[in-house]
Amino acid sequence: MATAAPEEVVHKKPEAEEPPPAATAVMEKPNDVVQDKPAVPPPHDDSKALAKVPEPVAKISSKGSLDRDVALAKLEDEKRLSYIKAWEESEKTKVENKAQKKISDVAAWENTKKASLESELKSIEEKTQKKKAEYAEKIRNKVAMIHKQAEEKRAMVEAKRGEEMLKAEETAAKYRATGHTPPKGCGCLGG
Repeated sequence: MATAAPEEVVHKKPEAEEPPPAATAVMEKPNDVVQDKPAVPPPHDDSKALAKVPEPVAKISSKGSLDRDVALAKLEDEKRLSYIKAWEESEKTKVENKAQKKISDVAAWENTKKASLESELKSIEEKTQKKKAEYAEKIRNKVAMIHKQAEEKRAMVEAKRGEEMLKAEETAAKYRATGHTPPKGCGCLGG
């Protein structure tokens, strides 16, 4: 009896264009259930889900069902690859952001150190300018002191010269008054 029913189904199908009888639909149902299982793989075990897909494909004899399994497997593969690509992009973005933050930190550190050193340099330059001014003042004071001492020495020389001139004039006047000649050791007279 079971063999006669499928033959009738085959004869009726081309003539009336009716959907397949319930008996064939029941036979396809288990295949549909098997085909649907790989469509929802366990979240953490993609390798087992992909390994299970080929087994039902080998058992299925219908070409349309096989194409559907292949399409579902491709879809799952594309979905997995898409997930991996999204994860990769996310990781790359995280790495890029982390690197940018570190580069920014390095730049901030560099700017802080540069500012500190420039401030130190400015302070040293100010101290140097101050010391230079102090040394210049000391030198000017020394020059003034030397000039003062030179003036004092000139004044003493002038005073001594004046005294000696006066003494020479007095001595000359004495010799004139007495009529004596000065001694030869003087060197004043060319002899």
